[in-house]
Amino acid sequence: MSQLVKIENDNTFTTTLIIAKGVELEHRAVMKLLDTHINDIKSLSPKTFEMSWQKRKGRAGRATRYANLSELQSTFLITLMRNSPKVIQFKKYLAIDFFKMRKALQKIATQQTNQQWIEQRDSGKVDRKLETDKIKSFVDYATKQGSKNAAKYYILISNMENKALFFIEQKYKNLRNVLNTSELSTIQNADHIVLKALIDGMNDKLFYKDIFKLAKKRVEMFAEIRGKSPLAHLAIEVKS
Repeated sequence: MSQLVKIENDNTFTTTLIIAKGVELEHRAVMKLLDTHINDIKSLSPKTFEMSWQKRKGRAGRATRYANLSELQSTFLITLMRNSPKVIQFKKYLAIDFFKMRKALQKIATQQTNQQWIEQRDSGKVDRKLETDKIKSFVDYATKQGSKNAAKYYILISNMENKALFFIEQKYKNLRNVLNTSELSTIQNADHIVLKALIDGMNDKLFYKDIFKLAKKRVEMFAEIRGKSPLAHLAIEVKS
């Protein structure tokens, strides 16, 4: 099993959707159990508990209600289920995944106190500022060529670089804050490549969409040479 536990804003959690799939129960049965014990579950981690809605594919306007649960909440919820072999197995894998993600967060926190990492991150911020300034020029360039949503290129370019270079399974408020020194160096190289592509494209008076395609192509070529990789801090092995 994989992807049982998610990380978002330095918090680890799972969902009722993941639990239902893992123990092979209908999701509505898991939600009924949660609703029955909702006050107890909320009291365990009131800041983590969150009800959300997920749209169903192929059913316009329909959505599924589900909950994000902390380790303590999800453990309590599963203890309310009958201990079938499937439930026991899922408990084991969920516990391993929570442990793995806690270790990942600890590794990130320790990494951020390392002087070499701090210097690499600060260096990257300078390069990123140069790239951002050039993206601003590109946004103005695209707007003049008729783009109605040119400001989106700030996030589009960042997402393009991240997707090309790394396998990303979790959500981070700022991905660069969790990269190690090697990964920071890689993303800085990608920043330089994008910067050069934007300059070249605007100097050649290319159409703004073609300039973005040029930047993407060059980053993907760099990623192909370097090799796309998973984030190192999530490559934590836990013996089961």
